[in-house]
Amino acid sequence: MTTPLLALKVDVDTWRGTREGVPRLLALLERHDARATFLFSLGPDHTGRAIKRVFRKGFLKKVSRTSVVEHYGVRTLMYGTLLPGPDIGRREADLMRSVRDAGHEVGIHCWDHIRWQDNVVAQTPDWTRREMKRAADRFAEIFGTPAMTHGAAGWQMNEAAYACERELGFDYASDGRGTHPFLPVDGSGKLIGVPQLPTTLPTLDELIGIDGLSGDNVDQHLLGLTQNATHAQVYTLHAELEGMRLGGTFERLLTGWKAQGYRLDTCRRYFESLDRSVLPRHQVILDEIPGRSGILALQGPVWS
Repeated sequence: MTTPLLALKVDVDTWRGTREGVPRLLALLERHDARATFLFSLGPDHTGRAIKRVFRKGFLKKVSRTSVVEHYGVRTLMYGTLLPGPDIGRREADLMRSVRDAGHEVGIHCWDHIRWQDNVVAQTPDWTRREMKRAADRFAEIFGTPAMTHGAAGWQMNEAAYACERELGFDYASDGRGTHPFLPVDGSGKLIGVPQLPTTLPTLDELIGIDGLSGDNVDQHLLGLTQNATHAQVYTLHAELEGMRLGGTFERLLTGWKAQGYRLDTCRRYFESLDRSVLPRHQVILDEIPGRSGILALQGPVWS
């Protein structure tokens, strides 16, 4: 019987998450003999500019549930407004390389997390390519090799971004939410990007505060979702959450997944296990999901 795989995808959104959350995650993963894919924000931390999301449907409700100030810190929430945004890639290049050297996969999350998440859906192909090229150039500067994977900030994409992933030579990406690997196509069935490994499980910030779930018991809910799964899973965690205040919750998840028989590994290992010649083609759509404000990229209908 084949050991089921659970791919761990770490989104690193902020400077604080990089310098504090990432080292804690490295130690935790090492303790559990697990590997993960770390996706870095490579340019300025402008987290404070997210304040304009206050007008987005459901945003204030999510903030009240998930203790944003506790998780991110007051100083981080001022970057890009009252305080200049620190250049994460410039300041933390050595730390980023240490993640690779510890045996984990590294890739691109974005150049500027807030700029991408709040703008890309409505932006032009030229704007999109400039943002992705800046991130790709910085990645190559830090690691000495081109990036091979990408995971969109906030699961926000447009059609040009999928095309740019092919242009930049990525092997695969994990840009949206869904149920299984697929090839992204447009409304006419034309292939528009590289293979996608969507996030298949809900994130902690989508679950905490709903139906009595808290940091103390949300791991049991997630473990219930994976108990009888018949295919590989992709779980997205955040350096600012699981790498900090929710580290105990994440450790219980790691222990539980190992007890369920999962191999905890990188998205690349999952990608390499696939027969890419038979991947289904799916349209990509923008829609809402429970527990998260706004719309995001979802695996849409299969193209036949």
